[in-house]
Amino acid sequence: MPTYCYETESGVSLEKVFPIGKAPKSVVHEGKVAKRSFLMESVGVPPKTGWPITCYASGVNAEQAGELRDHLRREGVPTEVTRDGDPVYRNAKHRRKALKARGMVDKSSYV
Repeated sequence: MPTYCYETESGVSLEKVFPIGKAPKSVVHEGKVAKRSFLMESVGVPPKTGWPITCYASGVNAEQAGELRDHLRREGVPTEVTRDGDPVYRNAKHRRKALKARGMVDKSSYV
């Protein structure tokens, strides 16, 4: 059964388990009404916060930084590349496109 998130007006958050389609819009917790929080339930994988990221794993030698930048621009995925040759991805979609343009796949990226 899935877990649903609720939050009171004072900011207390809690999780409740209900069958699919049976979660109420609000629950009572210690005498206070807690409303369902769709924001708390919409955690993204990869996370929606923490962007942009500098990716050392998909970086190149510092001497090839300009070459990587130009290649990604030609492929339609303009990407900032640091002096050290590490690409800076703006978000998960940008990262996925840039890796694909280079023929790479991150099997642990959940996408």
